[in-house]
Amino acid sequence: MSSVLRLLVVDAYDADGRAAIKSAGATAAGQLYARVLRAIEPGAAIEVVEMMDARTQLPDRVAIAEFDGIVWTGSNLTIHKPTATVRPQIELAQSAYAAGVPQFGSCWAIHVAVVAAGGTCAANPNGREFGIVGVTATAEGAVHGLLRGRPKDFQSFSSHEDMVVSLPAGTTHLARNDFTEIQAIEVRSGRGVFWAVQYHPEYDLHEIASLAELRGEQLVEQGQYGSVQERQAFVRDCRALYQNPGDENAARRQNVSAELRDEMLRRLEIRNWLDMQVQAATVHR
Repeated sequence: MSSVLRLLVVDAYDADGRAAIKSAGATAAGQLYARVLRAIEPGAAIEVVEMMDARTQLPDRVAIAEFDGIVWTGSNLTIHKPTATVRPQIELAQSAYAAGVPQFGSCWAIHVAVVAAGGTCAANPNGREFGIVGVTATAEGAVHGLLRGRPKDFQSFSSHEDMVVSLPAGTTHLARNDFTEIQAIEVRSGRGVFWAVQYHPEYDLHEIASLAELRGEQLVEQGQYGSVQERQAFVRDCRALYQNPGDENAARRQNVSAELRDEMLRRLEIRNWLDMQVQAATVHR
């Protein structure tokens, strides 16, 4: 077998959602993940498939087995409303479980991981969790490979409105916070393993600032920010920190940890998955 890793990135946004992301100056989710994966694993061969509508051609079960790993992005879709754009993605995850191909992803990915294995999701009654959030490893998570190198309490970026409600059999709950109880999991189903997080280790300060502009009205209405001016200050400080991670004044105003400003530390879950799931699996193929 070739030593070059073949990775599939599923950009799970539909066409309208992807256009909205781009209009805000953020990076299309699939391209963002591809960029991060290339930075971590420069020699990998990465294929991005973009969901556009129900006619999008996703790999079938036979083709799935040709990939060493599958990465799922966030999405504007709602998994507890299984439309013709949602169902094929659930089926793709089920095919990957059956084929034993390791899967990883953020936000939407945790919902796909759960529903494809028999669990359920719903709208979060707390509304949208957004911005820079604290996450705490569970007892199981503190010793799990996904969170290797993380302290018990750490920060990440977040932007989601749905949450996991019930976990399928074969799932380990790895991280939580007060806003959303299930923040990281491992799901074992069929021959496959899916490591998924509700937060976004692939984001950086530029991406979260752009999303704060895109979601700005909703976030002010929800009370995430006390005013438009407060939301604008968040955007300014995030952009300043993106340009200069050493800007301690901006970091202090927005409570941005040094670890969150460090590219390698921010992406630990992705690195851990590539090392412990993808690379390890290729040895045994």
